[in-house]
Amino acid sequence: MKVTIRRPRRVLAAVIAAAAALVAPLVAAPPALAAVTCNNYSSSTSTCVNESISIGGTSYSTDWYFPNGTATALMLVEHGFSRGCGNLRGTSKSIAEQGLMVVCVNADMTGGNAALADTLGAALSARTLTPPNGKALPQKYIVGGHSAGGHFASAVGAKLNADGYANFKGAILFDPVASDGFTANLQAISQNGARPVLAVAARPSVINLFNNSFGALADLGADFVGIQLVWTKYVLGSPSGGSCHIDVEGENTDVIGVAGALCSPNSTQTARLRGMASTWAKDLATGSYTATHYCTDSDDLSTCGSYVNTFLAPSGSLPYAAVIPNS
Repeated sequence: MKVTIRRPRRVLAAVIAAAAALVAPLVAAPPALAAVTCNNYSSSTSTCVNESISIGGTSYSTDWYFPNGTATALMLVEHGFSRGCGNLRGTSKSIAEQGLMVVCVNADMTGGNAALADTLGAALSARTLTPPNGKALPQKYIVGGHSAGGHFASAVGAKLNADGYANFKGAILFDPVASDGFTANLQAISQNGARPVLAVAARPSVINLFNNSFGALADLGADFVGIQLVWTKYVLGSPSGGSCHIDVEGENTDVIGVAGALCSPNSTQTARLRGMASTWAKDLATGSYTATHYCTDSDDLSTCGSYVNTFLAPSGSLPYAAVIPNS
């Protein structure tokens, strides 16, 4: 039996419009002034650097995470609504510890900031983006981002595809919030399944516009597009804990994030999200396939790997998560 959460794509249009009005003050706000990202950074296998770089002639504060060895790929991990790169420190670290270089641009993400996405995509295609500390820019690219940063990542990916960048490997999105052009962006990235597009989503809420990204993900027609985290645990048969739009931020969130999401990150969900995403990132970067972290057919849970099934179909319990609808 497939465990999914489905809802008509047009029935919620009016609700989503109203939700957008509520979210607008947060979207329009400038990026949060998070603590300096790399202060007290601790990792035996990666390092963190904050540096201002020029993108299209404009200076931006950027956060970089470097694995100790040669990076297998560069992954964009972009922050969301009125947030900053420091809010994604733990998630970025988990990806860097899988051998990837990670970059995040501190910038206004209103509506996914299509103009900056196009400029950054062009710089990546031309290979004019220069990492700090004399590090070499990896050949392979992956795009990713949270909330509005997920839409930003989709636009960067669409630009890489339009420019014909040969070593563009796919996208990993964190509870993305879609704006105009999101469906076309994902179609461009996927190229009819040639590149994976994967997502870890939270339960429907005002802040994620009731999973308004699901239609575009379903339209890809892929066998597997990701996981929606739903519950943390069950007590006497009743679910509790839930998932939150800012689970990706985890311990790096702040009062602005909690106020905007109307919930706090759950450490269990944050660990699940990072476990999925960091493994997917490693696979896209290296061309490997960790079968435990995928389903080969979203309509059949028996095709899901053991890691996925620890929360999709845990033994003797109800599911903690759902497969994101792929049709």
